[in-house]
Amino acid sequence: MLNYKIGMAALAFVALCAGQTAAQEGDWREGRQVFQKCKACHSFTEGQHQFGPSLYGIFGREAGTVPDYAYSAEMRAKLVGGLVWTEETMDEFLTKPGAFIPKTKMNFPGLPDAQDRANVIAFVKRRAAK
Repeated sequence: MLNYKIGMAALAFVALCAGQTAAQEGDWREGRQVFQKCKACHSFTEGQHQFGPSLYGIFGREAGTVPDYAYSAEMRAKLVGGLVWTEETMDEFLTKPGAFIPKTKMNFPGLPDAQDRANVIAFVKRRAAK
C-alpha cells in the first residue's frame, strides 16, 4: 500500500511538472501579436536598425555585438560579462529590461506575463533565424 501511495504521489508530481512546462512553451502565432509592442523599435532584417538593433540572428549571439548599432555602455558591459542571448536570458530580460540591464536604451516596462514572454520568444526565434 505504501508503494502504491508513493507511486501515485510521484505520478502526480510528474503530471504537475509537465503541466507547468507546457504552460511555458511558446506559441509563435500568439507571439506575433505580442511582438506588436516591439516592432516599432526592432526589425528582423539583417543590418536594419531602428531605435533598437535588428533581431536577425539574435539567439546564440553575444549581447551588444550587432555591427553598426550604438549600444549603451551597460549593454556593452554585459558583453564583457559573457551574456549570450538564449531563450532563458531573453525571458529574464523581457520580464523587466531595466532591472536586467540598468540604464538600457530599451525604454520598455517589460512583459510581466510568463506566457506572453514565451510566446514572443517563440515568434522571435522563428523570425530571427539566420
